[in-house]
Amino acid sequence: MVSRVESAAATRRALLDAAADLLDVGGPDAVTLRAVGARAGVTRGAPYRHFPDKDSLLTTIAAEALDQLADQVQVVRADPRMPPADTLQRALDALMTIGRRQPHLYRLMFASPVGAAATVHAAVQAADRAMDEFLTIVGDLVGAQHARRFAALLLTSAHGITDMQVNGHLSADKWHITAEELVSTLVSMIHRQARNG
Repeated sequence: MVSRVESAAATRRALLDAAADLLDVGGPDAVTLRAVGARAGVTRGAPYRHFPDKDSLLTTIAAEALDQLADQVQVVRADPRMPPADTLQRALDALMTIGRRQPHLYRLMFASPVGAAATVHAAVQAADRAMDEFLTIVGDLVGAQHARRFAALLLTSAHGITDMQVNGHLSADKWHITAEELVSTLVSMIHRQARNG
Protein backbone atom coordinates (compact mmCIF):
# COMPACT_ATOMS: atom_id res chain seq x y z
CA MET A 1 0.00 0.00 0.00
CA VAL A 2 1.32 3.43 -0.96
CA SER A 3 1.58 5.91 1.88
CA ARG A 4 0.19 9.44 1.64
CA VAL A 5 3.74 10.83 1.60
CA GLU A 6 4.77 8.51 -1.25
CA SER A 7 1.64 9.40 -3.19
CA ALA A 8 2.28 13.13 -2.74
CA ALA A 9 5.90 12.69 -3.84
CA ALA A 10 4.79 10.74 -6.92
CA THR A 11 2.26 13.44 -7.81
CA ARG A 12 4.84 16.17 -7.38
CA ARG A 13 7.29 14.26 -9.60
CA ALA A 14 4.60 13.75 -12.26
CA LEU A 15 3.82 17.48 -12.19
CA LEU A 16 7.47 18.44 -12.56
CA ASP A 17 7.98 15.98 -15.42
CA ALA A 18 4.85 17.24 -17.18
CA ALA A 19 5.92 20.85 -16.74
CA ALA A 20 9.41 20.09 -18.08
CA ASP A 21 7.87 18.43 -21.15
CA LEU A 22 5.60 21.42 -21.78
CA LEU A 23 8.55 23.77 -21.33
CA ASP A 24 10.63 21.85 -23.88
CA VAL A 25 7.82 21.88 -26.43
CA GLY A 26 6.43 25.39 -26.07
CA GLY A 27 8.55 27.45 -23.72
CA PRO A 28 7.42 29.08 -20.47
CA ASP A 29 4.14 30.31 -21.99
CA ALA A 30 3.06 26.68 -22.52
CA VAL A 31 3.47 25.93 -18.81
CA THR A 32 0.29 26.70 -16.90
CA LEU A 33 -0.74 24.90 -13.74
CA ARG A 34 -3.91 23.71 -15.49
CA ALA A 35 -1.99 22.35 -18.51
CA VAL A 36 0.57 20.71 -16.24
CA GLY A 37 -2.14 19.01 -14.19
CA ALA A 38 -3.88 17.76 -17.33
CA ARG A 39 -0.64 16.41 -18.79
CA ALA A 40 0.25 14.71 -15.50
CA GLY A 41 -3.23 13.17 -15.29
CA VAL A 42 -4.03 14.53 -11.84
CA THR A 43 -7.00 16.43 -10.46
CA ARG A 44 -7.34 20.10 -11.35
CA GLY A 45 -6.46 21.17 -7.81
CA ALA A 46 -3.37 18.95 -7.43
CA PRO A 47 -0.83 21.37 -8.98
CA TYR A 48 -1.91 24.12 -6.59
CA ARG A 49 -1.29 21.89 -3.58
CA HIS A 50 2.34 21.40 -4.63
CA PHE A 51 3.23 24.76 -6.21
CA PRO A 52 1.81 28.11 -5.15
CA ASP A 53 2.17 29.53 -8.65
CA LYS A 54 3.66 28.99 -12.11
CA ASP A 55 6.84 30.89 -11.23
CA SER A 56 7.57 28.55 -8.35
CA LEU A 57 7.02 25.53 -10.60
CA LEU A 58 9.37 26.87 -13.29
CA THR A 59 11.97 27.84 -10.71
CA THR A 60 11.83 24.32 -9.26
CA ILE A 61 12.46 22.88 -12.74
CA ALA A 62 15.46 25.19 -13.14
CA ALA A 63 16.81 24.24 -9.69
CA GLU A 64 16.58 20.54 -10.53
CA ALA A 65 18.40 21.10 -13.82
CA LEU A 66 21.15 23.03 -12.05
CA ASP A 67 21.52 20.25 -9.48
CA GLN A 68 21.74 17.66 -12.27
CA LEU A 69 24.36 19.76 -14.04
CA ALA A 70 26.35 20.04 -10.80
CA ASP A 71 26.16 16.24 -10.44
CA GLN A 72 27.44 15.77 -14.01
CA VAL A 73 30.30 18.19 -13.49
CA GLN A 74 31.20 16.54 -10.20
CA VAL A 75 31.43 13.15 -11.91
CA VAL A 76 33.64 14.61 -14.65
CA ARG A 77 35.85 16.31 -12.07
CA ALA A 78 36.24 13.10 -10.08
CA ASP A 79 37.93 11.23 -12.95
CA PRO A 80 41.63 11.22 -11.95
CA ARG A 81 42.77 10.10 -15.41
CA MET A 82 41.44 13.18 -17.17
CA PRO A 83 43.72 16.21 -17.62
CA PRO A 84 42.30 19.53 -16.30
CA ALA A 85 41.81 20.98 -19.81
CA ASP A 86 39.78 17.94 -20.89
CA THR A 87 37.77 18.08 -17.68
CA LEU A 88 36.93 21.71 -18.34
CA GLN A 89 35.93 21.00 -21.94
CA ARG A 90 33.63 18.17 -20.82
CA ALA A 91 32.01 20.39 -18.19
CA LEU A 92 31.38 23.11 -20.77
CA ASP A 93 30.05 20.52 -23.18
CA ALA A 94 27.56 19.30 -20.56
CA LEU A 95 26.30 22.85 -20.14
CA MET A 96 26.15 23.57 -23.87
CA THR A 97 24.35 20.29 -24.55
CA ILE A 98 21.47 21.50 -22.38
CA GLY A 99 21.43 24.74 -24.35
CA ARG A 100 21.32 22.90 -27.67
CA ARG A 101 18.77 20.26 -26.70
CA GLN A 102 16.59 22.21 -24.28
CA PRO A 103 16.96 25.92 -25.04
CA HIS A 104 13.94 26.98 -22.97
CA LEU A 105 15.26 25.13 -19.93
CA TYR A 106 18.75 26.54 -20.52
CA ARG A 107 17.44 30.12 -20.48
CA LEU A 108 15.40 29.36 -17.37
CA MET A 109 18.49 28.00 -15.59
CA PHE A 110 20.23 31.34 -16.02
CA ALA A 111 17.25 33.60 -15.33
CA SER A 112 16.81 35.20 -11.93
CA PRO A 113 14.68 32.80 -9.88
CA VAL A 114 11.18 33.97 -8.94
CA GLY A 115 8.34 32.48 -6.93
CA ALA A 116 7.90 31.43 -3.34
CA ALA A 117 10.81 32.29 -1.03
CA ALA A 118 11.69 28.64 -0.31
CA THR A 119 11.69 27.84 -4.01
CA VAL A 120 13.94 30.78 -4.83
CA HIS A 121 16.28 29.79 -2.00
CA ALA A 122 16.53 26.23 -3.33
CA ALA A 123 17.29 27.54 -6.83
CA VAL A 124 19.99 29.88 -5.53
CA GLN A 125 21.59 26.99 -3.64
CA ALA A 126 21.51 24.79 -6.75
CA ALA A 127 23.07 27.56 -8.85
CA ASP A 128 25.77 28.13 -6.23
CA ARG A 129 26.55 24.42 -6.14
CA ALA A 130 26.86 24.23 -9.93
CA MET A 131 29.05 27.35 -9.93
CA ASP A 132 31.29 25.97 -7.17
CA GLU A 133 31.84 22.79 -9.18
CA PHE A 134 32.65 24.81 -12.29
CA LEU A 135 34.99 27.18 -10.41
CA THR A 136 36.87 24.20 -9.00
CA ILE A 137 37.41 22.79 -12.49
CA VAL A 138 38.56 26.15 -13.85
CA GLY A 139 40.81 26.59 -10.81
CA ASP A 140 42.39 23.18 -11.44
CA LEU A 141 43.46 24.48 -14.86
CA VAL A 142 44.42 28.10 -14.16
CA GLY A 143 44.87 28.28 -10.38
CA ALA A 144 42.33 29.30 -7.77
CA GLN A 145 43.43 32.95 -7.82
CA HIS A 146 42.41 33.28 -11.49
CA ALA A 147 39.37 30.97 -11.44
CA ARG A 148 36.63 33.61 -11.27
CA ARG A 149 38.02 35.79 -14.04
CA PHE A 150 38.49 32.89 -16.44
CA ALA A 151 35.23 31.20 -15.40
CA ALA A 152 33.33 34.38 -16.30
CA LEU A 153 35.08 34.50 -19.67
CA LEU A 154 34.36 30.82 -20.31
CA LEU A 155 30.69 31.01 -19.33
CA THR A 156 29.95 34.14 -21.33
CA SER A 157 31.72 32.60 -24.32
CA ALA A 158 29.89 29.28 -23.92
CA HIS A 159 26.58 31.14 -23.75
CA GLY A 160 27.40 33.07 -26.89
CA ILE A 161 28.54 29.97 -28.76
CA THR A 162 25.43 28.06 -27.67
CA ASP A 163 23.12 30.90 -28.62
CA MET A 164 24.69 31.26 -32.05
CA GLN A 165 24.47 27.53 -32.62
CA VAL A 166 20.84 27.22 -31.48
CA ASN A 167 19.83 30.14 -33.69
CA GLY A 168 21.62 28.77 -36.75
CA HIS A 169 24.35 31.42 -36.87
CA LEU A 170 27.28 29.07 -36.29
CA SER A 171 27.22 26.96 -39.41
CA ALA A 172 30.36 25.08 -40.37
CA ASP A 173 29.89 26.31 -43.95
CA LYS A 174 30.15 29.92 -42.84
CA TRP A 175 32.76 29.76 -40.06
CA HIS A 176 34.65 26.53 -40.89
CA ILE A 177 34.70 25.59 -37.22
CA THR A 178 32.45 23.69 -34.83
CA ALA A 179 31.22 24.74 -31.41
CA GLU A 180 33.43 22.05 -29.86
CA GLU A 181 36.48 23.39 -31.69
CA LEU A 182 35.70 26.91 -30.48
CA VAL A 183 35.51 25.68 -26.89
CA SER A 184 38.75 23.74 -27.31
CA THR A 185 40.46 26.86 -28.69
CA LEU A 186 39.15 28.96 -25.83
CA VAL A 187 40.30 26.47 -23.18
CA SER A 188 43.75 26.28 -24.81
CA MET A 189 44.06 30.08 -24.91
CA ILE A 190 43.06 30.39 -21.27
CA HIS A 191 45.45 27.64 -20.22
CA ARG A 192 48.30 29.31 -22.10
CA GLN A 193 47.46 32.74 -20.67
CA ALA A 194 47.36 31.39 -17.13
CA ARG A 195 50.71 29.61 -17.58
CA ASN A 196 52.35 32.78 -18.94
CA GLY A 197 50.95 34.92 -16.14
